[in-house]
This record gives sequence, C-alpha cells and structure tokens, in this order.
Amino acid sequence: MKKILCILLLLVPLLLSGCGKLKDTDVIKEIKKKYEKSSGYQLKGELEITNNDEVYSYDVLVDYMKDSFYKVSFVNQANDFQQIILKNNDGVFLLTPSLNKSFKFQNNWPYSNSQIYLLDALIQDIDDDEELSFERKDDSFVLHTKVDYPNNRKLVKQTIIFDSDYNLKSVTVYDRNDVVCMSFIVSNIQYSPKYEESYFELDSIIEEKDNNKDEVKETSVIEDVVYPLLLPEGTKLVHEERVSKDDGERVLMTYDGEKSFLLVEETLDVFHDFMVIPSTGEPFQLMDTIGVMTDNSLSWSSGNIEYYLVSDVMSQDELIEVAQSIVGINSFK
Repeated sequence: MKKILCILLLLVPLLLSGCGKLKDTDVIKEIKKKYEKSSGYQLKGELEITNNDEVYSYDVLVDYMKDSFYKVSFVNQANDFQQIILKNNDGVFLLTPSLNKSFKFQNNWPYSNSQIYLLDALIQDIDDDEELSFERKDDSFVLHTKVDYPNNRKLVKQTIIFDSDYNLKSVTVYDRNDVVCMSFIVSNIQYSPKYEESYFELDSIIEEKDNNKDEVKETSVIEDVVYPLLLPEGTKLVHEERVSKDDGERVLMTYDGEKSFLLVEETLDVFHDFMVIPSTGEPFQLMDTIGVMTDNSLSWSSGNIEYYLVSDVMSQDELIEVAQSIVGINSFK
C-alpha cells in the first residue's frame, strides 16, 4: 500500500504538468475547425508595406463567402485612394473606382501565392509547411511558417499570431535577413457574416462608385518625369521621347544594357463609363498602389500618372526592384 501511494504521489505532478498544455497540432486543428465551420468571414485591419525607411499604410476590408467569393478593399491612408480586388464566378478583377476602370484576369488568384490578409491563405501556408514552429506567449498562439510569393522571392517567412479564441490577430512577413517587409494588424474579425451573392458582383461596386464623389483630378501634361532610383548594373537611359495623346501626353524612356527595359509614363485616362480591360497576369501589391504583374511587365497608377515597365531579359524580381524605386516618389493628390 505504501509503495502504491508513493508511486501515485510521484505521478501526480507529471499528470498535472500535462494538464492544459496545447500542442501545435491541437492549436492548428482548432484554428481550422473555426474556419471550416463558418460560411465565410469579414476581416478589418491595417496593412503596412515597408521599403527601406518608407512605410505605406492601408485600411483593408476583406469579405469572403464560401466558395471562392472575395472582395478585398484597400484604401491608402495617405491619400484615400481606393482599389478593390474582386473574385466571383466571372473571374478576378482589379478595380480602381475613381478611374472608372477595372482589369479582368482569368487566373487562380488568390491561390497562386501566399496572401497576408486572407485567413484561408494563411491556413494553407500552415498546412504546407512541415517545418513550422509553434510557441505560446501569454494568451496568444504564435506560428512561424514559410511563405510562397513567386513574384517576390525576397519574402521568405512569416509570423502568424492568434488569440486564445483562435482568432487571427496579426501577420508579419520577413525577408531572409529578418527584415520586416509587410505587416497586417487585425482590428476586427467576424465569422459567418450574412452576404448576398450580388454583393460580389461587379455592378454592385460600380453602383457604389456612382454614389461616391471621390475623383482623381486629370492632368493633360507630365510636369515632372520620374526616373528610377535603382538601375541594374551597366544599364542606362539612352533615349527619351515625349509624345502627345488624346487629352494628355506620354513619355517613353529606353534603357539599354545587359538588363534593358522600356519605361512608359503617361497622364491618367479617367473613363466616363466604367471600363473593364482584359489582362494577362495578376494583381500585384507595390508600395503605394496595386499594379498588374505579367511574366515580363509591371504596370500601375500613382501620382496621377500611369506607368508601364517591360523587359524581355529582366526577371520579375528585377522588374519589382526598379518599380519600387519609382513608386512613392509621387502620390495621388
């Protein structure tokens, strides 16, 4: 009897020490269960994009309805410039309401790469990483995973934080030198909000735009040509030409060298009727705007100017580096 009592006394601390402990697999199961039981979600938060000492901040609103209906609104805090990524049965759209236009894509966004502001994409990152690490800090669960951004290979890992109720709190994305490149802080999350399918239709956003007085001021001339601050080694500007177009002008700059490219800057076209422009590629988050990325080009609008960067010899990463040295120099006023 004494021996049994001694054994029990020895076991009690061990049993107690295991009580209340959650393994990473348990936490992941609970996070996924909460998501899978819902009919969708709405996320509100702040997205910050960092490039050296420059920080660009967005108010982000994510609406998601199963299956595959997305409406993600980005509002640049510096100038209230809004863009929307929409996915419905008709395809993927990048809308700029104030310009009365949208690009339409036929691709598998958002499943083609990681997405810092989409809960389902973050869960996919967690599932895909067999080497993810997990820790518990205070009342939060912290997961460290790899990321997959094929168009921006400098982004390699992220830290995802959930609260004790398994709600997303924040995401931070780093490069290989542990430098923060993006962060997303969640201010509110709601599971299973009530959506009508019409909420994700293009017409509903056009109607919202018609009731909104937000407009971008058109200009007829390019007062200040913006040159890249970063060029590939041995590449230089060899020709610059300014030409007229309907209600505006265009500047064409040819850069020659081992990494040659063409940069076009032109005054904005604000359409009187809403225009949908078919496009290859996919939406791409730059610093102060969302552009369109293809295999060999990158286009975007910023500072009342439209930019088009194209090269037959540069990689997407190289195109991004040049573009990032241009964006933010001007901003929408």
